[in-house]
Amino acid sequence: MSEERFEKLEVRLAYQDQLLSELNDVVTRQQTMITELERRYELLVERFRALRDERSGADDGFEVPPHY
Repeated sequence: MSEERFEKLEVRLAYQDQLLSELNDVVTRQQTMITELERRYELLVERFRALRDERSGADDGFEVPPHY
């Protein structure tokens, strides 16, 4: 293998290593965001259920219209 060809392969490998590292960083950040969004979603679901239960226990004369 010629010296020039070997050098081109080394440069290419270096770029691929850098790209792989950058992609890994992106995936790590995305996973962190997904985990946080899942946590927030669960909190919203709990809050909605609590409000619904609170609302269903209240007898203020409010009735859901029949088309719901």
